[in-house]
Amino acid sequence: MDQQGYSGTKAAQVVGISYRQLDYWARTNLVRPSLADASGSGTRRMYSYRDLLELKVIKNLLDAGIRLESVRDVFEYLRTHLNEDIVSAHLVIDGAQVILCDGEELIDVVRRGQGVLNVLPLARVKDDVDARLITLRPDAALLPAVNV
Repeated sequence: MDQQGYSGTKAAQVVGISYRQLDYWARTNLVRPSLADASGSGTRRMYSYRDLLELKVIKNLLDAGIRLESVRDVFEYLRTHLNEDIVSAHLVIDGAQVILCDGEELIDVVRRGQGVLNVLPLARVKDDVDARLITLRPDAALLPAVNV
């Protein structure tokens, strides 16, 4: 997406929040506009496309019942620990918990990175068994594949 700027009014419309909410989030440093911040009376904030994505994630978390303070914790953790775009993360919401699915780990981001569970990719289990069968019985490679 291009680096076109979006005014505060347009950003609020796109995300589906009030301008007042957007203003509060900017003043409290939840999401500050990355292209141009307000610097006094009459100046306009300019939000980037990435800012819009982050704002929409925040709105979705709030709509899911996550408290604003917990949303702040989630974003602090994501910004600190993810090298990629925040919107590429996979979050699981369970009540007041927000869990980040990071590869093979589930991390409680509200509790600042406390590991919750490990994810067991079943495809890897099948691959491991198949590889072991081949090493134990080389002719097993000729057997038909079985879908699990």
